[in-house]
Amino acid sequence: MAVKTNVIKNGKKYYRITKTIGHKDNGDPIKKEFYGSNKKIAEEKAIQYINDLKNGLIITSENYTVSQLMKIWLFDFLNNSSRVKPSTFQRYEGVYRIYVKKSPIAGTKISNINPIQIQKYYNKLSESKTYTQINTLNTILKTFFNWCSKNGYIVKNPCLNLSIKGKKSDIIKHTMKPVEILNKKEIQTIKTYLRGSDYELLFLLALGTGLRRGELLALDWNHIDLKKGEIKVEQSVKEVYVYDSPEKKHVETIIQTPKTVNSIRTIPIPSSLISKLENVQNKKGYLFLDNTNQLLKGKNVSTKWSKILKDCNIPHKKFHSIRHTYGSMLLQKGVDIQTVAELMGHTAISITQLYMHSELKLKKTSINKLNSILN
Repeated sequence: MAVKTNVIKNGKKYYRITKTIGHKDNGDPIKKEFYGSNKKIAEEKAIQYINDLKNGLIITSENYTVSQLMKIWLFDFLNNSSRVKPSTFQRYEGVYRIYVKKSPIAGTKISNINPIQIQKYYNKLSESKTYTQINTLNTILKTFFNWCSKNGYIVKNPCLNLSIKGKKSDIIKHTMKPVEILNKKEIQTIKTYLRGSDYELLFLLALGTGLRRGELLALDWNHIDLKKGEIKVEQSVKEVYVYDSPEKKHVETIIQTPKTVNSIRTIPIPSSLISKLENVQNKKGYLFLDNTNQLLKGKNVSTKWSKILKDCNIPHKKFHSIRHTYGSMLLQKGVDIQTVAELMGHTAISITQLYMHSELKLKKTSINKLNSILN
């Protein structure tokens, strides 16, 4: 007789039950989920937990420290939520581990945490960390404390009116790096080097569509319409840590939704690439696989890209520079900035404007060729 289960967690089937383990001050019940390979085991775990709670063997809610409760929030709630991407959870866990787990606020009881403590911690961090790093921490803490407030652990979110040192405009001004692009000579050299190789189509599609690396590697033939000459961007590949428990994790290559809502888009395929795609013999499944018929890993593509540039005697640029080149080329050809932003899936025009600076630099270089005539 098959074991009955009612939920899948980290790829495994479990039976889940929910029990009331106490009540908040306003009378609302405090509920907790218990998992087992079958209903009987889940029930036994729930009974054991409730007995331990009655016998004082489990920390009550008012005695949780910030670190303890944030760990529970992460691994018992977020890690089991279908609304949180594995890549997002990985980022949250990293922030918790680096900035909260052993921080000055870690051992503070959740009921005692206040804005002054957190502000002093941020001020100390500002001596060695950037505005962006502290702001990311604040954003995640704010989300955590919102959850604490909704569940009755605290009355008010202590992160609502804090001051983070540094101005966004100053940070952007001093940390923004020039956009790396490939020039025409470099493009031609790479095209010649890759002709007939397994990576030729990957490079040409990256250059002709501006897709991010993860979007390229997630391309399925179901997303490509050669008759219409269109590609639907609906998913992305990413290598992330999947957490079996707070102490144990493993790496998985996963398919998830793209970076932002704007990243879900339909883009035209240059006509010269349609013939390349028509020549692909197997038009089923994913477009880019390794020699074991598994999805190409992003890190392997980056390693291969570095070798290509080295062999071509081209200064190193990230694989993402191909996407930058696509945006810059469109602007150089007179395509309006709004259209370029939509094609690239940017969330704001300000991101696309970065490519305008690169375009201006190229124009200045070209104009300087007139010096021989003017002098």
